[in-house]
Amino acid sequence: MKHTFLGFALILLLSSVTSCVVLSPKKYKALLARADSLDKGWLESQYNGQTLEATLAKLRKDTASLHGQIADLQGKYDDVDGKYAKLRSNSTNEITKLSGDLKAREKRLKEVEEILRKRDEATNQLKEKLQGALLGFTKSGLSVDIKNGKVYVSLTDKLLFPSGSIIIDEKGKQALAQLAGVLKQQPEINIAVEGHTDSQKINNLGQIKDNWDLSVLRSTSVVRFLTEVEKVEPVRMTATGKGEYQPLAPNTSAESRSKNRRIEIVLSPKLDELYNLIKQ
Repeated sequence: MKHTFLGFALILLLSSVTSCVVLSPKKYKALLARADSLDKGWLESQYNGQTLEATLAKLRKDTASLHGQIADLQGKYDDVDGKYAKLRSNSTNEITKLSGDLKAREKRLKEVEEILRKRDEATNQLKEKLQGALLGFTKSGLSVDIKNGKVYVSLTDKLLFPSGSIIIDEKGKQALAQLAGVLKQQPEINIAVEGHTDSQKINNLGQIKDNWDLSVLRSTSVVRFLTEVEKVEPVRMTATGKGEYQPLAPNTSAESRSKNRRIEIVLSPKLDELYNLIKQ
């Protein structure tokens, strides 16, 4: 529409000019060329303006989109920052708690180590006392050893019993009396009496059916002597029979079988203090 108006205006201009002045063909063509150039320039300006408006609209849209993305990222950052702050606070609290637990455990560990040290000290002292009290019986098959924090007094069957018998002989009573003298001075010691045999089958022993019976009855004979005759507190005593199943040596010779036929008196310090500490 604007283009038509411009052309019409140009014709009017030319008409007015020609009404006054007669133009040469050359000048006339120059004016037409000038008019075409102006028309073309106006069209290009109009196109460039539209392009700029479209570009401006796109830039505004992109700017709005970027603002939205920035707001979204800011929200995510704030969320992450809040979680990090919470995590850092929880971590600090957790570290403080773990540090407190570690100190408590270290304290308990030191207490346990001290109790075990006292146990080992008491065990060594008990072994020395027993070795001194029972020195005269070592050649007759008696030995005193420490294993796993306990004192083991091992007496061969020939020191305590006649062959195949469950009745303690006089020499065995003397040894047990010496042992009882030490035990009565150690009220914090638990006493377990274990009977052991070799693998030979039992023959013609009346009511004693097998090695289980023999090991148990010999064990109870020792317990009865210590409690009834020597007055060791029964509450501290335990009697068990192990039969042939915990040998010290293979049952392949008379000497090895003799080692396996024995009474073991296992002495262990009471560890009530330690057990109570562990339960905490």
